[in-house]
Amino acid sequence: MAKSIVVTGASSGIGRATAERFLDQGWQVALLARREDALETVAKGHAGALVCPCDVTDAAEVDRSFDAAMKKFGRIDALFNNAGMFGRQAPIDELSIDEWRAALDVNLTGMFLCARAAFGRMRNQNPQGGRIINNGSISAHAPRENSVTYTTTKHAITGLTKSLSLDGRPFDIACGQIDIGNARTELVEALNARLLAADPNAVLNPTMDVADVADAVWNMAKLPATANVQFMTIMATKMPFVGRG
Repeated sequence: MAKSIVVTGASSGIGRATAERFLDQGWQVALLARREDALETVAKGHAGALVCPCDVTDAAEVDRSFDAAMKKFGRIDALFNNAGMFGRQAPIDELSIDEWRAALDVNLTGMFLCARAAFGRMRNQNPQGGRIINNGSISAHAPRENSVTYTTTKHAITGLTKSLSLDGRPFDIACGQIDIGNARTELVEALNARLLAADPNAVLNPTMDVADVADAVWNMAKLPATANVQFMTIMATKMPFVGRG
C-alpha cells in the first residue's frame, strides 16, 4: 500500500514543490491550504492527491482535513508541517498587536494544531507511529533584520520539534525539523523585490531551487522508522548564515 503524507501550505512555494515530489514518487498526499483552486491545480492528474481546503489556524478545519486523509488513505505516515507567513518587516515598535498575533496564529498555533492532529492519529492507528517534519527556518537560528515576529515563531518551532521528538518515542512517532534558507519562492522573491525598490543597486539574496528543498524533505520522510533526521539545514550556498548577525 502506498504511503501517505499531509502537506500544509501545499498551494505554493516549498509546500507545493514538496507535495509534487511525493506525488511523483507514488505517495498519497493530502494537500492543505486555504486556496482550493490552487490545490486543484497541484492535484490535477494525480489519483493519490486529496484536496483539503483548510485554514490551519482553525482547529475544526484542521481536524476535518486530517479525518478526510485518514478516511481516504487509511493511515497517515507523515506530516510536512509547512504552512507559514513572514509578515511585514519593521522594528518591533512599529508593528501592531494584530500583526504579531497574525504571525503567531499561522506560524505557531497553526503548526501546533496540525502536529496535534497528526500525533493523535499516528498514536492510535495500527500499526502505530509516523513521522512529523516541521519547517523551521534559518531564522530559527539567526534573524533577518526587522523580522521579530517571524523569528520568534521560528525559534518556538524548535521547541515544538524537540518536545514532539521526545513525547513521540513511546508511540514510534519521529519528529524532525528542516531549516531552510532562501529557497526561490514567492516569499524570497518579494524580499528581493523590496531590496530593489529601496536601492536599485542592492545586492540580492542568493537563492536555491525550491526543488532541492523538496528533495531534502523527501529524503527525511522516506527513512525507516528506526532512523530520524532531528535537524537539517539546507540553504543557498552563498547566503550569509555563518557569520550573519
